[in-house]
Amino acid sequence: MLPNHDDRPPHAQTAFDLLGGEAPVRQLVDRFYDLMDLEPDYAALRAVHPPTLESARDKLFWFLCGWLGGPNHYIERYGHPRLRARHLPYRIGIRERDQWLACMAQAMRDCGVAEAMQPRLAQAFAQTADWMRNVGGA
Repeated sequence: MLPNHDDRPPHAQTAFDLLGGEAPVRQLVDRFYDLMDLEPDYAALRAVHPPTLESARDKLFWFLCGWLGGPNHYIERYGHPRLRARHLPYRIGIRERDQWLACMAQAMRDCGVAEAMQPRLAQAFAQTADWMRNVGGA
């Protein structure tokens, strides 16, 4: 996760602020799931998800808002994210992790996330995505 922002000065901008708030985060999430549905390169990742992605879209949007330092929509609805526990029922290996990261990187590029911000987000996403792995191998 991105660093805890509770101790930042009141004028400090969060990643959420730098992205532009809820509308750009929603755009990023929607592009991510659109790509997952459209691109054959993300087939293994798509296979881990249910047939309809609406609930996943909302949950990722709500989660990312808080994770990026904005409103805690996910926590307000579901409590602590418990990411690893919530993802244990799904097979997440190296291939799924790598496809998730590639899909998010493409979504960030497609949505015009500032080039200077992409590596910071990519690093944070990579740490979290690797932690979500629950099977070995590809």
